[in-house]
Amino acid sequence: MKVVMDPATVLMRRLLRLLRWRVWIQERLQPTEWQVTLMWAALAGILGALASIIFTTLTERVHYWFGSSSLGVVDSMRALPWWGCLLVPTLGGACAGVILVFGQRITRAQSSTDYMEAIAIGDGNVPTRASLVKSAAAMFSIGSGGSIGREGPMVQLAAVAASRLGRWRKFPPPQRRLLVACGAAAGIASAYNAPIAGSFFVAEIILGTIAMESLGPLVVSAVAATLTVRVLTAAHVLYKVPAFAEVSPWEMGPYVLLGIFTGALAPAFLRSLRNAEKFFVTLKLPIILRLALGGLAVGIIAVRVPQVCGNGYTEVVKIVNGTTPWMLVIGIFACKWLATMASFGSGAPGGVFTPSLFMGASAGLLFGTGVHDLWPAGAQDPRAFALVGMGAFLSAASRAPVMAVIMLFEMTMSYDIILPLLLCSVIAYYTSKGIESSSLYSESLRRKTAAGPDPTIGEGHVSDLMRENPPTLSPSARFADVARMFLKLRVNNLYVVDPDGRFLGVVSLHDIKPYLGEPDLAGLVIARDIVREDFPRVAPDQPLTEALAGFLGIVAERLPVVDRDGVLRGSLSKSDLLLGLVEKRKVPKA
Repeated sequence: MKVVMDPATVLMRRLLRLLRWRVWIQERLQPTEWQVTLMWAALAGILGALASIIFTTLTERVHYWFGSSSLGVVDSMRALPWWGCLLVPTLGGACAGVILVFGQRITRAQSSTDYMEAIAIGDGNVPTRASLVKSAAAMFSIGSGGSIGREGPMVQLAAVAASRLGRWRKFPPPQRRLLVACGAAAGIASAYNAPIAGSFFVAEIILGTIAMESLGPLVVSAVAATLTVRVLTAAHVLYKVPAFAEVSPWEMGPYVLLGIFTGALAPAFLRSLRNAEKFFVTLKLPIILRLALGGLAVGIIAVRVPQVCGNGYTEVVKIVNGTTPWMLVIGIFACKWLATMASFGSGAPGGVFTPSLFMGASAGLLFGTGVHDLWPAGAQDPRAFALVGMGAFLSAASRAPVMAVIMLFEMTMSYDIILPLLLCSVIAYYTSKGIESSSLYSESLRRKTAAGPDPTIGEGHVSDLMRENPPTLSPSARFADVARMFLKLRVNNLYVVDPDGRFLGVVSLHDIKPYLGEPDLAGLVIARDIVREDFPRVAPDQPLTEALAGFLGIVAERLPVVDRDGVLRGSLSKSDLLLGLVEKRKVPKA
């Protein structure tokens, strides 16, 4: 005889079957919050790489419009008549100014576009419209031959993409800040085909820490970005350099002097850029005329020395390969310095990262050539000094020697100069730091940090990182209701509260396993029967360092936040807590 079960029993059996699968997946396949964070970091890296590729493509299109040529910036400027050399950078600056002026009308209510501010002291929100306006203006400054780098807008757009991703997923501020940092790492990795350096750029300069809670996602994002660029473009080693002979012990002395020389030169270069900026401000010109004037200054220099146009990449390749005579390098070095002052000082949007590499390569070659002429054994190959000079100058300018060494190695894949590169970069760092406290990035971060306290971390209490409205149950909730909530939500614990909101305990996904094979017994169980009343909890006013102890000895990604009256206020995520503690340990870089 066929037994007919009532609908409630059929429903209970189906729920238990699904719940058994849910428990099996949770125990074997369900990722932890940190693993989920790494997946979002990888997606941020892919989006950042796509944004960088799009920006590069559009910039090349703008360059084609201005130069009517598919040649590089330097070759295009060399092919133009003298009046074309004057006109193209001037028009490019004016177009950039027009974009910024009209863009201010639609972005007036938006805050700073600085991704460093969003990571260091903000809430991880990078304004989208303002960033797009600034990047559009940068396309015209760069595409028309301005002496500025494209890495700045590329990092900015990658950070915007990551910020939008964080806001779409409604991540809390610590996770949004970390995701924006991942986007910045992806931008650097995309610009220089250097995933390790991209990770350490953000960790060393912006975050000020290499703790694995933050470095791990940065590495994943940078690797994802680099792989995306390599798949979609013809990415390769950025600077192809010749093989160098083994460094002689006699050469280490001159390399020490090179570290001191570049360490003293970098502060002078940065100081000149700030003075140029002050000079253009004193002119009190409208932004369109100011940018046009900066472009005109670059054009005047380019009439005789077209190598000053662009970020200096092609000339660096020639310098490290020894195809540019040292006497010509002297002239290009001086003119490039002036052209970068004109572009940066006028306010042309872009970066000075790659121009800094040019300055270091030129200074290194000239220094190595001088030593070679006086003492051939002290500098067997001046080209090696050019390569080491790039890393030393970058270390002194950015105050990030680890990032500088790694970036030079990734961009050249030359291990032959690793010993002098390490030595020079460290000496240049300490020399520069002894001469001047500010660097390429730290002054901006320090100024923004002093402008206002971090509204999210505050004094470092649980309430600063608490997530409100966690999933709750009534003590009288039936087992079927508990099962539905576990199937609907990706959580391992449900909080049980009374009608007044007071916390009674936790129903754990693991605690319901004994009932999964007993549908008749499960139909009689309510939440009060399986609640764990001794589950750890934290208080809203509890310091973050004390709250960390609540996670010891238990397997839980979140803890309930309960006030002194026993009312449930929210939940504290372990990943948010660790990120918050990492941020509290950050020390502003000098």
